[in-house]
Amino acid sequence: MINVGIAGATGYAGKELIKVLLHHPNARITGLYSTSEEPKAISDIYPEFRGKINLPCNRLELKELVSKCDLVFLALPHTISMDIVPGLLGAGKRVIDLSADYRLKDPKIYEHFYKAKHKDESGLKESVYGLPEINRGKIKNARLVANPGCYSTAAILALAPLVALAPAELGAIIIDGKSGVTGAGKKMAPELLFPEVNEDFKAYKVNVHQHIPEIKQILSKLSGRKIAVTFVAHLLPLNRGILETIYVIKNQKSKNPCLPVGRKNQNLNALYKKFYKNEPFVRIREEGDFPRLKDVTGTNFCDIGIKADSDTLIIIAAIDNLLKGASGQAVQNMNIMYNFPEGAALL
Repeated sequence: MINVGIAGATGYAGKELIKVLLHHPNARITGLYSTSEEPKAISDIYPEFRGKINLPCNRLELKELVSKCDLVFLALPHTISMDIVPGLLGAGKRVIDLSADYRLKDPKIYEHFYKAKHKDESGLKESVYGLPEINRGKIKNARLVANPGCYSTAAILALAPLVALAPAELGAIIIDGKSGVTGAGKKMAPELLFPEVNEDFKAYKVNVHQHIPEIKQILSKLSGRKIAVTFVAHLLPLNRGILETIYVIKNQKSKNPCLPVGRKNQNLNALYKKFYKNEPFVRIREEGDFPRLKDVTGTNFCDIGIKADSDTLIIIAAIDNLLKGASGQAVQNMNIMYNFPEGAALL
């Protein structure tokens, strides 16, 4: 049994972490913390936890984290974690950071997209990108895991087999992403108010979204060459869920094609199924079967459907942005780090 703390327990991701960890057979929540709330019982903040967990949610203090926890989940706004991580690592604690502070290896790129200078380049070098399907071996021994972004999780899982096995065949990659409102976090912003979101649908951060460099960084590493993407995010008038439709244009200059573009989808489905055959949380659909949000909401699964059409591949991926896109994946990473069953509290 390990003792875990959650910093940022009052946010959407923090709340989901509590819900999942309450059912974990090998982890015990010993500390809940917030940077914004006045100290009060978590069951007063979220009445659904009454009778389930009665811990106070205290102001975030490094000394208390160190004294009470073996592992700390940091579900904090971007730019805050890098102030806390060095002290936690120095005290021998393990950390799973759900913010973007340790995802991008180039501090200049981080500064460009998050408008803040990175304060912990040592931790940035040490951090392991926490996408289990491509990094399980490194996650197992990591002290600091950078939990992926929600859009990034769906996009990378949808594209990983192609960029890893057939990078020369890929031309343009266009990602059309749609997310529920909880993807923006629990913050007061006029554009996220119910009357503004309800009965509306819009694009935002068009091809400048902060998850773009994250997607490019991981896909380029998988392929061994620079991968470019065009990414447009959209806000759905829903609480949760991400659905991405990805268009991959085949490289017309390729003389030895290995992608079954224009053939039956079974060959491409077989490639995906083989790539993910040992992955408990990736489900590849059969030909002509495509995921929708209801298939994955409330789960840690990523569902993927594929269609080969003329010179274009169309890949549709769906996840719950608060689970596989955040807290569920964080617990999956914890399970790997401590050699617990990977599906513990998630299946």
